[in-house]
Amino acid sequence: MSCPHQYLPRRQALAAATGLVTGAFLPLTGASPTAAAPAQGSALAAAAEYTNPVIWQDFADIDVIRVGDTFYASASTMHYSPGAPVLRSYDLVNWEIAGHSVPVLDFGAKYDLNGARGYVRGIWASSLAYRPSNRTFYWLGQIDFARTYVYTATAVEGPWSRLTTISTPYYDAGLLVDSDDTLYVAYGNTTISVAQLSPDGRTQVRTQQVFTTPSSVGTLEGARFYKINGQYYIFLTRPANGQYILKSSSGPFGPYTMRQVLLDLRGPIPGGGVPHQGGLVQTQSGAWYYMAFVDAYPGGRMPALAPVTWTSDGWPVVQLVNGAWGTAYPSPAVPVPPRPVTPLIGVDTFDGTTLKPRWEWNHNPDNTGWSVDNGLTLRTATVTNDLYWARNTLTHRIQGPTSTATVQLDHSAMRDGDRAGLALLRDSSAWIGLKRDGGATRVVMVNGLTMDGSWNTTGTGTEVASAPVSGGRIWLRASADIRPGTARPGTFSYSTDGTTFTRLGPTFSMGNDWRFFMGYRYALFNHATQALGGAVRVTRFELSTP
Repeated sequence: MSCPHQYLPRRQALAAATGLVTGAFLPLTGASPTAAAPAQGSALAAAAEYTNPVIWQDFADIDVIRVGDTFYASASTMHYSPGAPVLRSYDLVNWEIAGHSVPVLDFGAKYDLNGARGYVRGIWASSLAYRPSNRTFYWLGQIDFARTYVYTATAVEGPWSRLTTISTPYYDAGLLVDSDDTLYVAYGNTTISVAQLSPDGRTQVRTQQVFTTPSSVGTLEGARFYKINGQYYIFLTRPANGQYILKSSSGPFGPYTMRQVLLDLRGPIPGGGVPHQGGLVQTQSGAWYYMAFVDAYPGGRMPALAPVTWTSDGWPVVQLVNGAWGTAYPSPAVPVPPRPVTPLIGVDTFDGTTLKPRWEWNHNPDNTGWSVDNGLTLRTATVTNDLYWARNTLTHRIQGPTSTATVQLDHSAMRDGDRAGLALLRDSSAWIGLKRDGGATRVVMVNGLTMDGSWNTTGTGTEVASAPVSGGRIWLRASADIRPGTARPGTFSYSTDGTTFTRLGPTFSMGNDWRFFMGYRYALFNHATQALGGAVRVTRFELSTP
């Protein structure tokens, strides 16, 4: 995945096609692409049908693997912290968030909103792999075009810790654990290289250019690296409308030959882009699937799944429905899941003392300014009139195609000058919330929070509606339509009893420009404009669909 300030061909392709992704998996090395070995253990789950997108939330640049009977996927998170969520599934269709590979974005002060900002930086297309020899998960990704970081864990829930920093920035990397346990990395934009790591994974032993993209193809990036039936494959995306694959019969350093996998393929989301920048994964029974993402702004990039077959000479073919990526396919035949996964929507009462992995902060939080104890307390951590500079803004992905977030808020400990509420957050934002001034509290709707193309604030917001409130408790609600293809409406309302809601303010138009990369999110915030010391308490958050 490339930054808007990098690689003009990608910008032109994205503007033309409005579709972008990054994804992959690590199959069982040495597995035959045509073999259909019987699954061991429990009976196969009854085949039904699944619909695309399999996840209607913003999870881009997916790298997907299988370890035993469990599938895992990693995704980009840019400036959100913790970064690189790890999703878990038992059937490739139903997914939960299990943890994050990058616990904190400790890559410079800009990720702390400390004198600088990291919007549209941070965790881009990266790689997730599992190494059977030491039963360890590996996450690998480059930061700021400067260097590559490797994190490891023995369970995806964590704890994850940094294994090493490598001076070569492996752009859009794919990590391969070879059948002899050697670690290789495929990476690059247009010029594709392969690096070999030391046995402990801490240093680079060798790197070599292995392929130059023909000018007739243009840009290739988003590498995923596989060994299948003794052949080496590098899966690459042409942003934002194509997918290609390189194959070598002579080892990981090539030479490689190229074949097109898809180009300008109609996707499964009306108004959305072409599925691409994804990866391949093999089920226990030997079936293969391609998990890509679909550009679907204003919501973001949504994962879609399609079955794959292989030609007799070892090239993958995506199975189409009426000449397009199907909106529905038969469900993968897999063992019966050991349990239901945790839904990506529903109620969170902030039970316990830690945040659930569905939550990510806008940049790193100030950990002295929040706590969870059967409720979420947000103390003011920044004095600013600009939400984009406010620390401890907590975000949640929006569920598509339409959804509603409702938050119950205790505002009795707010202080004069404080601003707290629920936002639809992106480079153009709006919010409903509370303003405490002169000892009085009002519920307000604010829009006109904007950034320019360099992610500098150009508008701190304008109050467009308000109403007086009394007491110390309020319910705030935001509803979002994130169907792609045009600007979509977001609306705000409030309640003083949790039952009857009153609409506040005009409809907010959510933009669908791709250049911020991440889609809109629901965001909980509390910041000061005068002095620190105030707080709010969130006792309930509910994400629901019609």
